[in-house]
Amino acid sequence: MSALYPSLEDLKVDQAMQAEARAVPRMPALRGQGADSQPSVLYPNLAELESYMGLSFSSHEVQQNLPQIPEGASAAVSGPSPDQVVAPVSGNSMGVLPGEVKPAVREIHLYKDERGKTGLRLRAIDKGLFVQLVQANTPASLVGLHFGDQILQIDGRNCVGGSTGKAHRVVKKASAEKIVMVVRDRTFQRIVTMHKDSTGHVGFAIKKGKVISLVKGSSAARNGLLINHYVCEVNGQNVIGLKVVPNPAPPHHGPHHP
Repeated sequence: MSALYPSLEDLKVDQAMQAEARAVPRMPALRGQGADSQPSVLYPNLAELESYMGLSFSSHEVQQNLPQIPEGASAAVSGPSPDQVVAPVSGNSMGVLPGEVKPAVREIHLYKDERGKTGLRLRAIDKGLFVQLVQANTPASLVGLHFGDQILQIDGRNCVGGSTGKAHRVVKKASAEKIVMVVRDRTFQRIVTMHKDSTGHVGFAIKKGKVISLVKGSSAARNGLLINHYVCEVNGQNVIGLKVVPNPAPPHHGPHHP
C-alpha cells in the first residue's frame, strides 16, 4: 500500500522532496554541536518549491507540514509508511481535517444548545435519512456531522423508511443532554483538495452552486474536480444556498480607449 495524499500537489511535492533527500546524503553532526541544537530533518530546504506547479508557498511552510526525523533515527529515506496521510502542501488545513470519509459507521453523541437547537436539518431520500444542513458553530457541527451524512439510528431507533417530519419530531422530543446517532459518512459525496496558484485562483467557475467550467492546468483540473457537480462545503463550512461573489477585476494599467 502506498501513502495517501489529500491532493495531487501534495503527492508531487512529496515525491520531489523524497528524490532530493535520496540524492543529497545527510551530513554527520559537526563536532562541538551543543545538545540544544536543532535536529536534522529528512527533507532539505528546496528553494524551487516556491514556484512549483504555479503554486505560491515556501519550502519553510512545507517543512512545517512534514514529520521531523531526528538525527540517528531508524527511519530511512524510503518515504512515508503505507496508508500514512502525507500533506506537505495542505498541512492541517480546515479543508483536509473534515474531509476524511471512511466506509464504515460511527456513533456520535449530539446535544442541544441553550435554545434547544442542534443546528441540524435532516431529509428523507430514497428510504434513507440524510443530513441536509449543518449550521456553523452549533452542536451538530461540533460533533462532526456534515452535509450528506446518512443517519442510520436516532436513540436506538432505525431511520430507514421514515419521513423527514418524523425524524425532526424524534430529535425535537429527544433529551437535550444527549442524542445518540449512528452515522455513515457522506454516502454520495467525495472530497477534492485544491490549492490556490500565485494569482489566488484554484481554477473553476461556479454558478448557483454548480461547477460549470474548469481551467486547464489548474489545481481544480489536476485534482479531478468535475463539472455539473455541486459544491456543498468549503473548508468545512456549509455553502449550500450562499451567493457566489465574483472576484474583482484586476486593475487595468494599459492605455484606455473610449
